[in-house]
Amino acid sequence: MHFADRLLAACRQKDNSLCAGIDPRWEQLPLEIRRRHAGATLDAMASAFEEFSLRVLDIVAPLVPIVKPQSAFFEACGPAGMSAQQRVLAKARSLGLVTILDNKRGDIASTAEAYADAALAGTPFDGSRHPVWAADALTVNPYLGRDAVEPFLDSARRCNGGVFVLVRTSNKGAKQFQDLPSGSKPVYQHVAEAVGAWASENLGASGFGDVGAVVGATHPAELALVRQWIPHVLFLVPGYGAQGGSAADTAAGFRADGTGAIINSSRGLTACFKPEDLDWEQAIERATKATIEDLRQGTPMKALKR
Repeated sequence: MHFADRLLAACRQKDNSLCAGIDPRWEQLPLEIRRRHAGATLDAMASAFEEFSLRVLDIVAPLVPIVKPQSAFFEACGPAGMSAQQRVLAKARSLGLVTILDNKRGDIASTAEAYADAALAGTPFDGSRHPVWAADALTVNPYLGRDAVEPFLDSARRCNGGVFVLVRTSNKGAKQFQDLPSGSKPVYQHVAEAVGAWASENLGASGFGDVGAVVGATHPAELALVRQWIPHVLFLVPGYGAQGGSAADTAAGFRADGTGAIINSSRGLTACFKPEDLDWEQAIERATKATIEDLRQGTPMKALKR
């Protein structure tokens, strides 16, 4: 199934388009997990991240359609962390979740191909492809231009996956480059229009392409503009919750029928408790349900139908 159609089907099945970000940080883990892995080594940290992430997946899988592991935290643990990430992604797939690997890759030629195939279609070797991360989608930095994005598009289309391209990001410093005038438009508009063109190359039955845009909830006016410019593009919307964005701030990312926007929450779901709390799993479940309800009340997501 086309990536966009598969993602929208998953959202309709769960009646929401919340993406649970998995960003494990040692100091935010439950104490009971930290004590169990208190070896003062990177391998111990990786084991703790894996245990926590797998338990989070069990909690959120009945509730949300999508998860987004942040590769940086696993990579920071070294080889054991990368193995943990691999098992977390495999577990997410086994639970029927759509996976977005957040690693914001961007390079050219054979280097980009290697990054893309590792994340998506599998590394080619001796006549066959060998899965590495086998994610459904990944985030991509477009700064190097079309030839840097092309290998990611090719790999994604080989396995009916997708890419989400950084357009207008949620961080405070985004305007330093993204808002610069370039001709009669800001830079991020040029990027948005390029993403729209790339998405048009491979549209699903839903009318959405397999190339999405990352547009932050912390810039709601720009979010509304980008939605007008590229109505056929799926948005991955960070910035809700811990970064200050509200449900209302994300609303312009949706189309009237409740489709089009994937709202990510990371710390708001998986760091919603104190490390010493014994009921941290229940806290994550409560926070996830509350976030879904908040988005239903404050955005067109309530129009999403099975």
